Amino acid sequence: MALPVLYSFRRCPYAMRARLAIAVSGVAVELREIKLSAKPPAMLAASLKGTVPVLVLPDGGVIEQSLEVMHWALGRNDPEGWLQRDDPALIERNDGPFKHDLDRYKYPERHGSDAVTHRESGLAILADLDARLAQYGQLCGKGRGLADMAVMPFVRQFAAVDPDWFAGQPLPHLRRWLAGHLESELFASVMGKFAPWREGDLPVVFPAG
Repeated sequence: MALPVLYSFRRCPYAMRARLAIAVSGVAVELREIKLSAKPPAMLAASLKGTVPVLVLPDGGVIEQSLEVMHWALGRNDPEGWLQRDDPALIERNDGPFKHDLDRYKYPERHGSDAVTHRESGLAILADLDARLAQYGQLCGKGRGLADMAVMPFVRQFAAVDPDWFAGQPLPHLRRWLAGHLESELFASVMGKFAPWREGDLPVVFPAG
């Protein structure tokens, strides 16, 4: 039976959170790593938006949004109960205001922005997360869940812009939370390096094993 096909890019936070949900679900897909500067025609034929992730189902259906991919995978198997630890409003703030500041902090030349202003604005959002994490250690309780995995890849990206500066901020709970996820077996399992997919390549089954 044909597997669903996931077009992905290793470092994209949207693709990353989709892979995290698929990995924990154990639902097998065919992983096709892409090169952003040379997107495969098969992906563009399935989704004109041209961004990852894109999940093409065996029946021809296409799921184009990362959160929908997460829900698709967890709706089939959710061994850790991630769907019970969701927070749509928190994720919306991450995908909206925080992502806006992240882009303008990381790429000020591209956006004609003042990096420090957007760094401080993003930091205010992270401070709210730190206060939330102080109680249980995860965003929606004691165990990791959908909200954690939807937000974490973007916090990772923010922290990586200037690691020394980030390490000096009063965010002890957030730093512990981030480090715990980055050092986890689950995260390692979704960060394997693959050559960009080309038509005719042998399928790469994900998650492995």
